[in-house]
Amino acid sequence: MRKFYIVLIFFASLLVSCSEVEETQPDLGYNYQPLAVGKFWVYAVTETIYFGEADAETSHYYYRDQIQSDYSDVEGEQVFLVVREKSLDNENWQPEKSYTMKISKGSLIRFQDNRFLVALVFPPHPLKRWNGNVLNVDQDDDFQIQVVAQYQLDDDQYQDVVKVVQQEEDDRIILRDNRYEVYAKEIGLLESYYEVLNYCSRNDCLGQEIVEAGRFIHLKLIQHG
Repeated sequence: MRKFYIVLIFFASLLVSCSEVEETQPDLGYNYQPLAVGKFWVYAVTETIYFGEADAETSHYYYRDQIQSDYSDVEGEQVFLVVREKSLDNENWQPEKSYTMKISKGSLIRFQDNRFLVALVFPPHPLKRWNGNVLNVDQDDDFQIQVVAQYQLDDDQYQDVVKVVQQEEDDRIILRDNRYEVYAKEIGLLESYYEVLNYCSRNDCLGQEIVEAGRFIHLKLIQHG
């Protein structure tokens, strides 16, 4: 009987130890981009395409991204298929494209427009840097995290926000390249900002910041679920 109680106490202490380990598991921050079939995000989009000097076209529309299915890839990792639809009035939707997302080796990997992007790394820490282009054959593209306690987007305020600065450059002579993404805990991608412009570099316009070509596209979350 004494042996029985000793064994019982041993297993009880083991269970307590295991529960304590589970309770102290580190928060890796994966919920900055929740991934589950059925989740969706609706964005208001502003886009400007520059065709030449004094020749640009601006449009406003909406994107709705929804995770429609998941599957296991050749590496045995869970991949989520996202279908993007486009609307001019936020009511009538047409298919636009699809892309995939997965969390692999502590990184959020997005495959879109035939390119891989290491969009976010976990756990997100201030000043953490990585090559967002590491899975492509192109040149390095260094990303850096900024952790923001509060973030204002139009009339909405969000807590626990991470901003990924992809590029922040404007030489005011040849190139402007400003790109960032913002992620909110338990929500996902909150905002995406892309502005890549080429300035006129001829002798008669050098340094005047006259846009010769480029694209600006800004996504802002207006609904999710």
